[in-house]
Amino acid sequence: MLYLKSFCFNPFQQNTYVLYDNAGSAFIIDPGNSTSSENTLLKAFIEEKKLKPKRLLLTHAHLDHVLGSRFVFDTYALLPEVHPEDEYFIERMEQTAAMYGVPCEPSPMPKEFLTHGQLISLGEYQLECIHTPGHSPGSISFFIRDQKILISGDVLFRESIGRSDLPKGDHPTLLFSIQNRLFPLGDEVKVFSGHGPSTTIAHEKAHNPFLN
Repeated sequence: MLYLKSFCFNPFQQNTYVLYDNAGSAFIIDPGNSTSSENTLLKAFIEEKKLKPKRLLLTHAHLDHVLGSRFVFDTYALLPEVHPEDEYFIERMEQTAAMYGVPCEPSPMPKEFLTHGQLISLGEYQLECIHTPGHSPGSISFFIRDQKILISGDVLFRESIGRSDLPKGDHPTLLFSIQNRLFPLGDEVKVFSGHGPSTTIAHEKAHNPFLN
């Protein structure tokens, strides 16, 4: 069985996820931890569950989703994996943090990149990488088909959608990604977003004011 633990971290109230199986293999997704107390909370959970972090995956590389990348690298020797079009934001992480007045430890640069349609194995389960640009050019949503779970980053929220007014964002592209790459996954799919509560594809089709 797969388990998904979420943490709400940093001043942007970002959702960091730990995905793990019965054998204890784990992926850390979007490490937003930015303080010593948040680092301790994440590490304590991993130790309590006796997890073995295997990969550090990013839905995208905006500041609030990578603030903990250095801690994860220093603690578990994992480099971030991201779509190549979002490497731009990691390169400019320190400038962005200064603009927002947020302290940061610069993230290590990725050596492996995610691509549309790529399958990533976690034990007997597979995560499918779905390129969903618009909020950022390299946004990736992770879909676990067997479990009907989608980790959407900042592409789709409960009754909202990601911003497209940030650098390299594009509103028509964002709408296309949601309507043509996420909605066809199925109404019963549960969506875990980069901020806020979870939702379902069915709920967003019926109630999302930005998509109706």
